[in-house]
Amino acid sequence: MTALSVIGRRYLPRGWSDLFRQLVIWFGFFFVYQIARGLADRNPAKAFAHGLGVIRLEKHTHALFELTLQRITLSSHVLTVATSWTYWLSQFTVLGLALLWVYLRRHEHFARFRNTVLLANAIGLIGYVTVPTAPPRMFPQDGFVDLLASFGINQGSGFVQLASNQYAAMPSLHAADAVIVGVTLAVVVRHWYLKILWILWPAWVWFSVMATGNHFWLDIVIGVAVAGVAAAIVNAPRLLRLARA
Repeated sequence: MTALSVIGRRYLPRGWSDLFRQLVIWFGFFFVYQIARGLADRNPAKAFAHGLGVIRLEKHTHALFELTLQRITLSSHVLTVATSWTYWLSQFTVLGLALLWVYLRRHEHFARFRNTVLLANAIGLIGYVTVPTAPPRMFPQDGFVDLLASFGINQGSGFVQLASNQYAAMPSLHAADAVIVGVTLAVVVRHWYLKILWILWPAWVWFSVMATGNHFWLDIVIGVAVAGVAAAIVNAPRLLRLARA
């Protein structure tokens, strides 16, 4: 028996073949995401028009408080660094590590967790293609600041541009993924203090994406709604079985 076989038997719930299958699913989704990103990026005028529409709607409700969050964050170097890193790490790094941990340690919850994330992101991609929306940082005339630029990161060039969708403000998949990760981890971890940490995780991510100028609060509301719809669809068969029992 080879060392890889031993590792697979000892640490992988369903062996190397299943792990490879999960990787194919995620890399396949990333490929689809890149196609959708390209389609959304083709109409910047439409994206800016939608962004201005969000600003007008929020001004109408007297709730353009993202500017206040930005001022608070810019007044603190610690907050600037923390929110910038949170914005970059929450979407892929934290999400990826959470999926891997649940896969290895709480495998019975993995399929629902994975499917909820995939469905929420699929819904989000449809939104990006049909309703591309420029983020707050692209409207300096309204007082918004590109906090990541002040941190030395240019989101419109190089690898950053390749890996991100410049007009993917609505809905906020940062918000959707954060609430899916937070609720799932809060349910499956065993220590109470970790449960509290994961319950608070979505709120911190929401603060960070607004503070960095990458999402409006309305983007976050729609993102959370997307997560709720995805979770309801994925868990509907299980809930129906429990109701009939």
